[in-house]
Amino acid sequence: MIFLGTIVNALLIVFGTLLGRFLKNIPERMKETVMYGIGLAVTVMGIQMSFQSEQFLIAIISIVIGAIIGEMIDLEGMLNNLGIWIESKVKTKKSDGGIAQGFVTATLIFVIGSMAIIGAIDSGVRNDHGVLITKGIIDGFTSIILSATLGIGVLLSAIPVTIYQGLITLFSTQISQFIPEAALNFFIKEMTGTGGMMIIAIGLNMIGLTKIRVANLIPGIVVVAVIVTILYNFDMVAMPSE
Repeated sequence: MIFLGTIVNALLIVFGTLLGRFLKNIPERMKETVMYGIGLAVTVMGIQMSFQSEQFLIAIISIVIGAIIGEMIDLEGMLNNLGIWIESKVKTKKSDGGIAQGFVTATLIFVIGSMAIIGAIDSGVRNDHGVLITKGIIDGFTSIILSATLGIGVLLSAIPVTIYQGLITLFSTQISQFIPEAALNFFIKEMTGTGGMMIIAIGLNMIGLTKIRVANLIPGIVVVAVIVTILYNFDMVAMPSE
């Protein structure tokens, strides 16, 4: 079953979120301190991810162009409206944490990074689910903490995780056949570096230092793919080391 790793990953996110909801009644002062602690941890994680980039100019250009596209289509507004609609359906209290915030924050943390791509390809090509199951355990523990502070919206991140990793798994054979390994490694590094900058923004928002509309930066990931494709096909840059 090639989708086993993705299914386990999604279920662990759901389980972790539900478990974290039992912690929602901790004192407000404690919840605030925990939120700051998570924000610091997320910021450090983003910094580590950003250093994966070996062509930092790609990350800068991708963030800038992605931000322009995101602001033009108002992706953040779309997600907030979706969150408001879901809240109206499930009767979630506003004070319990916006669904959109939890959804966007968790999705970026769980999707951006090399483990999602490498693990999904391993599942599809070699039927080896070890990487995705390991990622699922990490995501599960992370979702416990996130849901305790950001609310039930964290649970919804299991949907894009399933779709994203599932599609990579489904087309993993074609990906490995038609995309050269060097180009794929190049994209993973630059995507992780660019995503790391978005993760830093999430962490700073959680601490309360900034109010960056992180969702409007998401199109930058697509821009990374375009830039990497152009550079690789025209042999305009040396491929990064393994």
